[in-house]
Amino acid sequence: MRSPGDVAPTPDVGQRLGSEDIVIDVGQLLEKVETAAPIDAVEAVAAALGEMLEATTVTLLIADFTGRAVVRLTSAELVDGARGRGIEQAETLPLAGTVYDQVLRTQEADVRADGDGAVMVVPVTDRGDAIGVIELALPRYPSAKEVADVRSAAHALAYVVIAARRHTDVFEWGQRSAPFALAAEIQRRLLPASYTCEAGQFTLAGWLEPASSVGGDTFDYNLDRDHLQLSITDAVGHQVDAALLATLLVGSLRNGRRGGMDLAEQAAYANDALDQHAPSGQFVTGQLMRVDLRAGTAAIVNAGHVLPLRLRNGRVEEVQLRIEPPFGVVPGKTFEVQPFSLEPGDRIVFLTDGMQERNAVRLDVARAMADTADLHPREVVHALGAAILEETGGDLRDDATMICLDWYGGPPRGRTTEQGADPGRASPPA
Repeated sequence: MRSPGDVAPTPDVGQRLGSEDIVIDVGQLLEKVETAAPIDAVEAVAAALGEMLEATTVTLLIADFTGRAVVRLTSAELVDGARGRGIEQAETLPLAGTVYDQVLRTQEADVRADGDGAVMVVPVTDRGDAIGVIELALPRYPSAKEVADVRSAAHALAYVVIAARRHTDVFEWGQRSAPFALAAEIQRRLLPASYTCEAGQFTLAGWLEPASSVGGDTFDYNLDRDHLQLSITDAVGHQVDAALLATLLVGSLRNGRRGGMDLAEQAAYANDALDQHAPSGQFVTGQLMRVDLRAGTAAIVNAGHVLPLRLRNGRVEEVQLRIEPPFGVVPGKTFEVQPFSLEPGDRIVFLTDGMQERNAVRLDVARAMADTADLHPREVVHALGAAILEETGGDLRDDATMICLDWYGGPPRGRTTEQGADPGRASPPA
C-alpha cells in the first residue's frame, strides 16, 4: 500500500483486471444512512460501498480547518499519533505533495494500480466546496463505469456529511488540528456554513487565517433568485471582546438582510445596532456588496475598510472607493451605496487589514493574485493564506481574511457540473 506522497503511474481508467462491472446503488447507500445514527452515517456509507465493490478499505478524509491537511476519522481502531476522544480517532495528514491535494485541486478521481488491485481517491464536493476525499483499496482495477459510480456515491456522501454535522460535533472536532480558544469558537459561528459556492454567473470562496490572539474578522455571503450579497468585516480589538462585537455586527446585517432591507438600510441598521448596544468607542470596518444577477451590475458600501483588489485582463489594481466612517462611529449615519464596476472575467479579492499591516506589510498581495490567476477561488484564498503565514513566520498579529469572487457575467443560469464541481473551473495539477 503506497503512502500519501507516493507517485505511481496511472493506467487508463478503462483498463480492467477482472470481472463485470459492479452496480453501485446510491439509493441503497442513502437508506443505510437513514437507519444509522448521525455519528455513524459516514461509516454506514463506507461499509455499504465497500461491500458493493468488495473493497478492503473505504475511508473518508475530511478537509481540516487549516486548509493544509485532511483528517482521517475512525472509531474502529487505535491509530498511532492520532488525536482521540473516547473511541473516536482523528489522524491529520498534511496535504502538500500528496494525491489528496491533487484530487481536491483538480476535482478529478485518481486511480492507481497497487499490486493486483488498485487504490482509488475521489473528491467529496458540493457546489465547489471541497469537503474531502474518499479513498478505497480495491482487489482489482475498476472500470470507467465503476469509477463514475464511485464519484456519484462520493457526491451523495457530501450531502450525508452536511446533514450529519447538524446532529453531532464529531466532524467539527475532527477538523480541528488544534483546540479553539473561546474567541475562535465564537468567530467560527459567524462564518457561512460553506466557504465556497459555484453558481452559473460566478464562483466565490472565502477564507480566514486567525491571529494567535484572535481578532474580530468575518466574511459572509447569501444568494437568492436575483441577487448575490457578500460582506467582509473587521471588528476593533482582539479575543472575546472583538468576537462579541463582530457577533453584534454580523447578526444585525443578517437580520436586516433577511428582513428585506436594501444595502443602505442594512448598513444603517447595523450602524445603529452598534451605537445602541456596543461599548463606547467600539467600531467595525466593513464592506457590503450586492450584485444584481439579472442586470449584471453591482453596488457596495465601504465603511472605513481596506480597498478591494481587481484582476482584469492580467492587471491587478485597487478598486477606488469613497471611504466612509466605520460602523458604530457616527450615530444615525446614512451610508452611500456606490456603483461597483463588474465585467465578465473579473476576479475581485476583498481583504481585511491583517493582509497588509504590521508584520505582514511586506506581502505583495497583488503579485500573489497575479501568480494564482489560473486557480479556482478556493485555491486562491488558500494560497493567499499560506503566503501570509510564510511572510509572518506563522506569527499573525491580526486576523487575515479574504473573499475571492470570479465574475463570469451573462444571464442567470445553471452551471456545468460533474459530481459537485464544475470541471471547467477546477485548478490545474500542482
